Amino acid sequence: MIGRVQGNILEKSPHQVVVDVQGLGYEIEIPLTTYFLLGDTGSRVTLFTHQVVREDAHLLFGFYTATERELFRALIKVNSVGPKLAVAILSGVDAAAFSRCIQNNDVKTLTSLPGVGKKTAERLIIELRDRLPVLAPGAQQVLPQVADFLADAETALIGLGYKPQDAARVLGQLEDQDASVENLIRQALKALS
Repeated sequence: MIGRVQGNILEKSPHQVVVDVQGLGYEIEIPLTTYFLLGDTGSRVTLFTHQVVREDAHLLFGFYTATERELFRALIKVNSVGPKLAVAILSGVDAAAFSRCIQNNDVKTLTSLPGVGKKTAERLIIELRDRLPVLAPGAQQVLPQVADFLADAETALIGLGYKPQDAARVLGQLEDQDASVENLIRQALKALS
């Protein structure tokens, strides 16, 4: 199991980063919470990782903090929550806010996360209430509102028929990423045309 990767960022997009570790490039899938904390291409980074071995692939998921990784591991133990959905959940909310949703039985907020319906939200609350990693006060940074804007813009582009990887790539290359959702969509459409 690969538990931590430290090296230089070769490439980054909102959902994936390639880290050069002594000449070996690791493709690591990341949530938006981690993406916004990464430095520029070429900068040094340390990611806490979780490796998933499947019959057809070896996947590496990376997180900026060990707390995020522990939450990811708790999420994938929930029935019908796989690694992709766990990353989507962590892209929409930071670990501290997610913990509050679980403790407060906040189904409404959980269903606003990508890929989480009412049944899944209820299952998350029931199965995670007593198993969530303990979060120290102030241990998690608040996810910038920018993450919500990017996620909404990406969803809109996919709805318009663009491939998810193309939408993510274009949004990751925009210079003004703290613009409103409408402006992000306009900029992305201009770049895609």
